[in-house]
Amino acid sequence: MSDTLTTQNPTKAHGVELTDTASSKVKSLLEQEGRDDLRLRVAVQPGGCSGLIYQLYFDERQLDGDETVDFGGVEVIVDKMSVPYLDGAVIDFEDTIQKQGFTIDNPNAEGSCACGDSFS
Repeated sequence: MSDTLTTQNPTKAHGVELTDTASSKVKSLLEQEGRDDLRLRVAVQPGGCSGLIYQLYFDERQLDGDETVDFGGVEVIVDKMSVPYLDGAVIDFEDTIQKQGFTIDNPNAEGSCACGDSFS
């Protein structure tokens, strides 16, 4: 089940999209943390069974070369090395009986493993 994309900022510095559902979940998690200085960092790191693995975590740092886009109060940061791998990727949040968590639909992934956390 897909959700409408948040389109508050028509100029996408890093090409990653965040659905309204994912944005709401991130806001909820940030409220639980009780901090307003955190951003959602999305990165690609070497590893996993397919060669590359996604990293999604809260970060207070802003590093040289980071690209940031605001989705209705949720800042999403992508480092310069990860930008080409994530261009056009859509981050969503699923909450069903079968699965709960963030998902990344990445058109740049040529293949992935069974766990869904790794891609090539």
